[in-house]
Amino acid sequence: QVQLVESGGGLVQAGGSLRLSCAASGNIFSINVMCWYRQAPGKQLELVAAATSRGSTNYVDFVKGRFTISRDNAKNTVYLQMNNLSPEDTAVYYCNADLIATQKMTLYNVWGQGTQVTVSS
Repeated sequence: QVQLVESGGGLVQAGGSLRLSCAASGNIFSINVMCWYRQAPGKQLELVAAATSRGSTNYVDFVKGRFTISRDNAKNTVYLQMNNLSPEDTAVYYCNADLIATQKMTLYNVWGQGTQVTVSS
C-alpha cells in the first residue's frame, strides 16, 4: 500500500520560515510528479508547487520568490521550503503524487493527510 506522510507544519510568526516534508512509502516503481496543495478555511483547494523526477519545478504566482520545492528521489521525498511567510499562507498543506506502484504498473494519484501551517501577524 502506497502512502504519503507529511510533516513540518506548525505555528510561525509573519516573516518566518517552515520546511515541509512528504515521504512516499510502499512498493513504488517510480514517482513522476510530486506536488504541494493547500486549502485555507472557506476556500478551494489550490496548487502551490510541483516538481518532476528530473528536477523541473513550477510555482503559482503568489509563492514565487518565497517558496522552493525540491525532491530527494533516493528517499522518495519532496520538500517545500517556505520563507517570508504571511498570514495569507495559513492553510492545510497537502502532498500529492502521481506514481506507479510495482504491483500494478499503472498510474496512481495519492494524497497525504495534510499538515497545518498557521502564520500569525
